[in-house]
Amino acid sequence: MKKQQNNIKNLEIIRHSLSHLLAMAILEIFPKAKPGVGPAIENGFYYDFDDIEVGEKDLPKIEKRMRELIKKGLNFKKQNISTTEAKKIFKNQPYKLELIKDIQKEKDKISIYQSGYFIDLCKGPHIKNTKEINLDAFKLTKIAGAYWRGDEKNKMLSRIYGVAFNSKKELNEYLEMIKEAEKRDYRKLGKELDLFHIDETVGLGLPLWHPKGALLWRIIEDFWHKKHLENEYELVRSPHIGNRILWETSGHWNFYNASMYPPLEVGQTLEEKQQNKKAKNSEEYLLKPMNCPFHVKIYENSPKSYRDLPIRWAECGTVYRFEKRGELSGLTRVRGFTQDDAHIICPKNQVEKELKRVIDFIEFIYNSFGFKMENVYVYLSLRDPKNKKKYAGNDAGWKFTESILRKVAKEKKLNFKEEIGEAAFYGPKLDFKIKDVLGREWQCSTLQFDFNLPERFNMSFINEKNKKERPYMLHRALFGSFERFIGLLIEHFAGAFPLWLAPVQVEILPISQKQESYGKKILEALKKENIRAEMNNPNETLSKRIREAEIKKIPYVLVVGDKEIKNKTASIRHYRRGQEPEIKIEKLIEKIKKEIEDKAI
Repeated sequence: MKKQQNNIKNLEIIRHSLSHLLAMAILEIFPKAKPGVGPAIENGFYYDFDDIEVGEKDLPKIEKRMRELIKKGLNFKKQNISTTEAKKIFKNQPYKLELIKDIQKEKDKISIYQSGYFIDLCKGPHIKNTKEINLDAFKLTKIAGAYWRGDEKNKMLSRIYGVAFNSKKELNEYLEMIKEAEKRDYRKLGKELDLFHIDETVGLGLPLWHPKGALLWRIIEDFWHKKHLENEYELVRSPHIGNRILWETSGHWNFYNASMYPPLEVGQTLEEKQQNKKAKNSEEYLLKPMNCPFHVKIYENSPKSYRDLPIRWAECGTVYRFEKRGELSGLTRVRGFTQDDAHIICPKNQVEKELKRVIDFIEFIYNSFGFKMENVYVYLSLRDPKNKKKYAGNDAGWKFTESILRKVAKEKKLNFKEEIGEAAFYGPKLDFKIKDVLGREWQCSTLQFDFNLPERFNMSFINEKNKKERPYMLHRALFGSFERFIGLLIEHFAGAFPLWLAPVQVEILPISQKQESYGKKILEALKKENIRAEMNNPNETLSKRIREAEIKKIPYVLVVGDKEIKNKTASIRHYRRGQEPEIKIEKLIEKIKKEIEDKAI
């Protein structure tokens, strides 16, 4: 284990050193470039530059120069210097001068690393000599835009990425994985399968779902509703906006307002807005970032007894969070998304049982969509005891909720690790991350323990002793959000959804116009049995239509000609299994219905 940790640390140092060599090569090829920063990252490194016109076509030339520099056997030498010296060395580098000012404020030492003639502002550590780098184990991969210091108010720089490993074999394996990732990219497949798109005119981070994408969503949501009702949940619905007073009471406006949209003032005239005057009867509303306060208000609408508990309320509720432009990413990071939300309200003596029920439900959902729990990694997110101001609630509440989550995670034998400082402001949580076929982790399910909202809203129930008692509240989502989960499903199945999930399950291809009438009869028979089917009329060649069906990754393609009409059959091409024997239409319908019912993956 210790050897493995040392290898990881050494590789990280090599990656950091490669970022310096990248900067060195860039300044030789593009002397006017202004360097930003160049850290090691997961699987590689990058370096940011301003005043540079560089494209993907330049990467081989830059990479070649890096290899030439490595062969020179350059040493990396560290030196601590004064602020005056630092400003002198980097006098023509504005980004380095900005960093020097920050170092001054923190009263940290200023250190530089020199390799050959190249000097960089850096804490290190670095390798001793470039001969430690395997020439065949790194590669420059892409160029992207990146705001200086991650702030969209700053200038966008050119970021050059590279990857690096211990051996050529590891590098090649990684590059093959990247190729596979590109083939599975949900943004590419989403376009090919005509599922969704994002239009800047509508707004960044606000996906538009096309008919087939909306149908896929509905199939998943119908399954979700059915299984929640079977698991003794009740369904509720809540509005998209709520009075500011609600969010102040819940604590969201105090602890979470940086991620919320600004208040909407209702009842204020345009003239009053222009003069920055507050209207007498105006009200302030906020787009909801979460559903929980609404569920609390439903609870408060009528008195509750211990006999009513536990209450399990579920809602597919769309929420809105102001994510920075630079942080938005396809379906995985959006500004408007639908949580498959639920809140469980129960007394203290039911908490452990309810937590375990949720974990079992999460496992069932993952298995249903082809994910195994051995590929799920769980993170127990705890409060940072050194920064309690970030969190609501008292020490006793945090101690109890953190300990019970830890106990349940151990008893359910979850593959979990603890993360200090990652708790929600209202309580600790268990985050479930799926490791996909490419080894990447996706945040999906979450199970959060909340003792703060019951206190803030003074929630209560009448216990067995006929006295008021405060309940606990569990927040949980199984998919996390529909948007992210659908993105994950697209990549997991590489767009080839199992039959029960496929928006189009069967496509019928008459060989010519002569067979159209027979094709329509098959189409009607399939639709009568609620099988999602389409017919592609013979305006194009059969081979072209078969190819189009393959691109759309439709599970069953039925080819019908004169022979099939005579035999009352269809020839089957299955997307995964290939050519299958000719089959009677009645038998085919039975076969398809059975496969849908079994939800085979």
